Amino acid sequence: MSAARLLRTTARVALPVLAAAHAAPVLSTFGPLRNRVMPRLAGRGRADHVALTFDDGPDPLSTPFFLRALEERKVTATFFLLGSMARRSPGLVHEIAAAGHEIAIHGWLHRPLLLRGPRATHDDFARARDTVGDLSGRTPSLFRPPYGVMSTAAHVAARRLGLTPVLWTAWGEDWTARATPESVHRTVTSDLDGGGTILLHDSDCTSAPGAWRSALGALPWILDTCEERGLSVGPLREHGRPGERALRRTPA
Repeated sequence: MSAARLLRTTARVALPVLAAAHAAPVLSTFGPLRNRVMPRLAGRGRADHVALTFDDGPDPLSTPFFLRALEERKVTATFFLLGSMARRSPGLVHEIAAAGHEIAIHGWLHRPLLLRGPRATHDDFARARDTVGDLSGRTPSLFRPPYGVMSTAAHVAARRLGLTPVLWTAWGEDWTARATPESVHRTVTSDLDGGGTILLHDSDCTSAPGAWRSALGALPWILDTCEERGLSVGPLREHGRPGERALRRTPA
């Protein structure tokens, strides 16, 4: 067999294998599987707590309304910021940080990671981390992929950059034109339990125009439901790990 033919044969065999390896983490996109067998990636925490998170901001047209609503309830949350949006609204990044919220990254651009190679993935994460870190005064340690879809390159890049991927256990489907505060509340709370992580959006930059209003309208109801269930609400940094609280209560 000639060298050229050997290379072509090797490529035909290797490329599908490499593509499959790159896309293998997409299995974590399936919520029930992720929640059951990947608790750390799903954002599972201590049983008496719920982590509240927001994606796609900061957006000067909508994020201030969420900050005001959270301030009124004395609740802090985790904001997964897009680097490109943060660069456009640096003052809003300062405002989020000054209010005591946890700041994480959602990448630089909201594009599927499966369509990016290792170099492009690493550069996107690094640019977002460094920009958001400079604006907020603290280097982010948490990352959430666009659309919740990870790739092997994303896992490798996150590890090298000191970022921990975190997805969610309950979302509001608040990005659609048909979403309402009632539907968002119903969808979130039907899947929510102690230790869960909620995903909402404080911007419609990748959603139907005005869709953020459904999340904003649902937010007080969601907080009320958590209170009725005896669950505290806060950012991921206060979420802990399953069993952590019980271990602290155990006498020495």
